[in-house]
Parts: sequence; structure tokens; C-alpha cells
Amino acid sequence: MTAEKIDGKAFAEVVRQQVTEHVTKLKADHGLTPGLAVVLVGEDPASEVYVRNKGRQTVEAGMQSFEHKLPADTPQSDLLAVVERLNTDPSVHGILVQLPLPDHIDEALVINAIAPEKDVDGFHISNVGLLGTGQKSMVPCTPLGCLMLLRDRLGSLSGKSAVVVGRSNIVGKPMANLLLRDSATVTIAHSRTKDIEALCRTADILVAAVGRPEMIKGDWVKPGAVVIDVGINRIDAPERGEGKTRLVGDVDYASAAEVAGAITPVPGGVGPMTIACLLANTVTACCRANGLPEPEGLTA
Repeated sequence: MTAEKIDGKAFAEVVRQQVTEHVTKLKADHGLTPGLAVVLVGEDPASEVYVRNKGRQTVEAGMQSFEHKLPADTPQSDLLAVVERLNTDPSVHGILVQLPLPDHIDEALVINAIAPEKDVDGFHISNVGLLGTGQKSMVPCTPLGCLMLLRDRLGSLSGKSAVVVGRSNIVGKPMANLLLRDSATVTIAHSRTKDIEALCRTADILVAAVGRPEMIKGDWVKPGAVVIDVGINRIDAPERGEGKTRLVGDVDYASAAEVAGAITPVPGGVGPMTIACLLANTVTACCRANGLPEPEGLTA
């Protein structure tokens, strides 16, 4: 068996097109233009690239993009003041503070200062609680992207056995809650899980989000399972030349692809879905703020 490769890049393009269509309709029917504000503190190169991509894709979708770049030594009080201004700005429907923040700033305090209805990252404690209790919330972008890929591949997830490897607040826990909402039977595995290999082999759906390069091998995978690899790890690649690196996931793709029914590659799998779902969340936030129906197909 050779697994079907799940093309997250192509699927993300479909999501962005749906977002663009919804934005066009909001403008034409209601005179509304969704707005996304991104706040970057410091000059981390990876974060700068990510923020630049977010801004470009926001504009391409027809939305307003507001970027706030602050020096690395910005006092926490100044950052909180920026967040508060964005909270009260009616042209801003989504707010994202790029992580990580400098050490002198309390990340949890800043995240929870964002108005929950504008928290398009889905990290605010109110949104975490709403998701965990099965209520309407803003949903973290990466798990939402994974859910979209799974629904597209499998249709109904009801009754499927799902194992999520990793228990982070950003991916593992919200992913488990989303799978539960779709009536899958969910187990979270982590560093203390006994006989993790055997547990993974029970999964119809295997989501890897542990941050360890190629940890999950092909013999961990149930034949025909759908494998979603959230990991992005940079490792040495001497075969490409001295000092060269390459990106790999948390799954050993080559061996897992011989067993799985479908699998996401790294890169080109889950990664492109994250920004696409950020745009989708911004449209959802705009609709909710104005009492309009949520965009069909772009929410959890």
C-alpha cells in the first residue's frame, strides 16, 4: 500500500478562494470589510517572514491588514495599550499577537487581554473553555486546518478511533476537542504514555503534534489510517552539502506512507492551512460581530 498524499497547499488555496468569495459578498451586501491586525514585537526573522505572509494573504483576500511592529524592548504596558486600542477599533475584527514574545512580557497576560471575539488565534482562556465544553468559540488555526483536511478525506468522523500524539495547548488539546465534537473516539498520547507504539496502531486517525523529528515510524501506523503530521522540524542534511538542513515532520514519512491510507507531507501539508484558517477565522469574527450567518465550510 502507498498512501495518498494529502495536498495541504492545494486545499489551502481552495479555502483562501472561499474566504475571498465571502469577503466580496460582505462588501457588496453589507458594506463590510473584515480587518486583521497583527502585532509583532522584536525582530525574530522567522516571525517577520510569517507576519509578512499573513499580511500579503490578507490583502489578496480583499481584507484590511493592520500591522503593528514594536521594538523588542517595548514595555509590557505599551503592548497591552496597543491591544486595547485594537479591541475597541470597529474596523479590526481579528487580532493576532505573534508569538513568541520577548522574555520580559507575560504571554498569557497579553493573550488574555485580547477581546475573545477578536481572538482569531483561539488562545484566549474564554475560547479554550468554550471549545472544551462544546460551545461556539474561536478555534485555533492549525487544529481547524487539520479538521478540514480530515473531513475532506473521510467525510464523517463519527465513530472513528483517533490518537493525538502531543498535549500542547496550541495543537494537541484543541485538536482532541475538535475530534470529540465530530464524535470521534479520542485518546491523547504524550511522553508518559505507556506502549505508545501499540496505542498509535489502534488509530483510524493519527495526528502527530509532538515536536520530535520523525518520531512516529511506519510500524506505529494502522494499515489504511489517515495520518496528519503537524510537526515542522529542521534537521541536518549533509547529503545536500555542508551546513545544509531540511524540514521533516514528526512522522517518518517514507515508512508511514507504505502503511497509511493517506498522509500529509512536510512541508506542504498542514502548514499552508494555518494562515488560510486565520483568514477564515477573521471572516467568521466579522460575521459574528455584525450578527450575520457564519461562512459555511470555514468553521468547526
